[in-house]
Amino acid sequence: MTHKHILVLNSGSSSVKYRLLSVGEWPAPKAAVRLASGLVERIGEPGSAVADHGRALEVVADELARVGFGLDSPELMAIGHRVVHGGTAFTEPTLITDRVVEKIKKLVPLAPLHNPANVEGIQVARRLRPDLPQVAVFDTAFHCTIPEAAATYAIDRATAERYGIRRYGFHGTSHAYVSREAARLAGREHPNVIVLHLGNGASASAVADGRCVETSMGMTPLEGLVMGTRSGDVDPGVLIHLRREARMRTEEVDALLNRRSGLLGLCGDNDMRAVERRAAEGDPDAELALAVYCHRLRKYVGAYYAVLGTVDVIAFTGGIGENSALIRQRALTGLEALGIVLDPDLNAAGKGVVSAGDSRVKVAVVPTDEELEIARQTFEVVSGADRG
Repeated sequence: MTHKHILVLNSGSSSVKYRLLSVGEWPAPKAAVRLASGLVERIGEPGSAVADHGRALEVVADELARVGFGLDSPELMAIGHRVVHGGTAFTEPTLITDRVVEKIKKLVPLAPLHNPANVEGIQVARRLRPDLPQVAVFDTAFHCTIPEAAATYAIDRATAERYGIRRYGFHGTSHAYVSREAARLAGREHPNVIVLHLGNGASASAVADGRCVETSMGMTPLEGLVMGTRSGDVDPGVLIHLRREARMRTEEVDALLNRRSGLLGLCGDNDMRAVERRAAEGDPDAELALAVYCHRLRKYVGAYYAVLGTVDVIAFTGGIGENSALIRQRALTGLEALGIVLDPDLNAAGKGVVSAGDSRVKVAVVPTDEELEIARQTFEVVSGADRG
């Protein structure tokens, strides 16, 4: 195979993030070289020069051409697309065909804010390069290995099956990448890993020997940990109460839980840096937000320890997980009886292994790289298709 460049596209509702990688020989992660990357924003917004995703992809092509790697480059071997929701139809990265696109469209009710933009990016890219293999990499796919006991909600089964209600999980490309990197640090043949992906969105996963067995996000990305603007776990009865007593419409409840909750709802800030600063200055609302955030994290770590039986590594990733020594410290304090002990100096430095030498469980800061993971999976699909 002569073509070794892969373009990764992450098409959102108003943005397209891209990265062009020279992939070398995989799966060696250091063989990948970033050739170009960028972000096209404000797609379709008033006053924007980028009217739609078609124009956005043209901007991407222009930016790539300026650095010598045009979209028509013969070195380009494939395009990998991030797709948020694959449902039960897609449990692995998939070579895109017309039939695949139609099946992704049918999943829009499960991810109405994300899948339409993902599909639009795919369709535009296929029009621009119809000759090129293109691969869909699904956020949900890594979690398809969780057992039925973990995936099944205890509601009427006929209703659940009719409407696709089950735990799917998200941030899968990040959990796949980070769990693999953390396993290397463990130095064990069949490691058990807890991954904590902490950004404005946040999720946890329990990974046994490379297979996800539990994850905190559910049918939607709303369940689980406290997030920047999302509530995470909440009693479903709260929603019934708000509908009945406050006469809140579905759209209002949706806005409350997704856009006015989490850190923002607790203290008015969804930037963890601001929350930490305010808490250090004695702000009680910010301190409560930190306490709720870290209590939820600690509870999930303990639960996933029980699910796995033993844990070799706890990996922190994402903007908060990678950069907040305070969150790592507060989330794990009190878990020393489980063999989890941080080294204060290493934790403050925030690179690589940050646990104490006598900690039975390693704690590590592992920077995530979702684009690299998408490129890796795209390469594997295209290479397999070529061999086939």
